[in-house]
Formats: sequence, C-alpha cells, structure tokens
Amino acid sequence: MKISADFTVVPDDFAKAAAAPYRNGGVPIVSFPFYIDQIEPEARYLHWAFTDPDSIPVCGFEWIHWTVANLPIDALMYDFNDSHALSIPPDFSRQLPAMIPEAVQGRNSSASKFVGRDNDPAITMRYNGPQPPDKDHDYYLHVWATKEPLPGLNQGFWLNELLHALRNCDETPDQGGIFVTGKA
Repeated sequence: MKISADFTVVPDDFAKAAAAPYRNGGVPIVSFPFYIDQIEPEARYLHWAFTDPDSIPVCGFEWIHWTVANLPIDALMYDFNDSHALSIPPDFSRQLPAMIPEAVQGRNSSASKFVGRDNDPAITMRYNGPQPPDKDHDYYLHVWATKEPLPGLNQGFWLNELLHALRNCDETPDQGGIFVTGKA
C-alpha cells in the first residue's frame, strides 16, 4: 500500500494557522486530503491513525489527532487523475458520519482526562489538526486495509482498541504510511 499527499508540510487550512471557520473551540477541525494506492485487491476496509510522536517530550504521550476504522473501500471515490488511487477528500472527518455511517471515528487526545477539554464529540471524536507548541513536529499517518471489518469498534473507540483489533484479526493487514510536518 502506498500513502501520499500533495504536501509535505500540513497546509494552514488543516493545522495551527487555520482560519476561524476551520476551527471549533480553537482547534483546527478540517481534515487534510490524502491518497491511498496499491491496495491489496482483496482488501475491503480501511482504518487509520494520524499521530504526533514529537509530542511525547511536550505532553508525555504521543498525541492522537485522528483515528478511523471500518471504512468500506467501495464507499470511496477514486481519484480522477489516477484510476488506482483512492482519494480521501478535505474535511472528510466532519463529512464521514453522514456520508458513510458504518465507518467509525475514535477519540483523539483532546478527549484525554489530562488535557481537560469538554466532551464535545465534534472536537474529541473527529480530526484535530496539528498545533505544535514548541517547534515543528513530524506527524505520522498510518493506514491499514483488511478484508473484513474489525469487530468491537464503536464511535469513540481509543487507538489502543484499534491496534488490538488489527493484531487479533484473522489476516495480516495491508499497510502503509507517510510522515508530514506541522509548523510551530
């Protein structure tokens, strides 16, 4: 599997410098677009995690920005410029519940008891854009593809639940990822 994006630095609309209409409670909430190509032909479901390993020295843990599970590949549109690439469009996180209700989004680190945010699912169970407080951070988007949906994952699952479900599935998931930078 190959993951790609049209950028190496997360554009302002999806990160710290996002304009007010692209924020909720000061948090960037419009997810960035990316592409998935060279998926195993038998794969039928996508799952992903977008995290910030560089946050560990800042807050003590890897910040979870976005997780998705059980997204049927057949529900996605192919990129018109490349008939093999699946396109995840901008603002997919906010559109996903209405477009593809069987796919689920997990909690991000804004839901952590250590962060002290409210429980607004529009903030805690959707995309939260990069906002590195100390310096530029490298972020990792890890995507997996499976033949079957992962059992036991409901809206608001935690990243560890996704990883356990992937480890316990009856197949070796196809996978790929990319690093992108978020500007301080």
